[in-house]
Amino acid sequence: MKKNINKGFTLIELLIVMVILGLLASLVAPSMFSKVASSKIKTAETQMQMLATSLDAYRLDIGMYPSSLEELRRSDKPRWDGPYLPKDVPMDPWGNPYIYKYPSSENEYDLMSYGLDGSVGGEGEAADVSYF
Repeated sequence: MKKNINKGFTLIELLIVMVILGLLASLVAPSMFSKVASSKIKTAETQMQMLATSLDAYRLDIGMYPSSLEELRRSDKPRWDGPYLPKDVPMDPWGNPYIYKYPSSENEYDLMSYGLDGSVGGEGEAADVSYF
């Protein structure tokens, strides 16, 4: 007496499991992607706050804000006591350079990121993030 034992899953069982996994992924993925987008915005805000602290330290030593963010790392100005950043000027979380304007028409300086799209305006993750 030989018993023929088939081990494994049938094609139907595998398809059912794949459909269930697909449904679960479609429910979880949107919430995960929104968390990634909001964390990038928080990262940009934190980095801009760090840059603002470095800009203020530069101004205290020199008496004015730098003309570019690169001057926070190296400058030939008298009374320069830097570097004011431990590393090179960071890129924003989307890989674009931060926008720094000095002098500014409305504030002491403007510091911003243009978001995911790298251009002025936008909504959601493409929205501009500003520090004033």
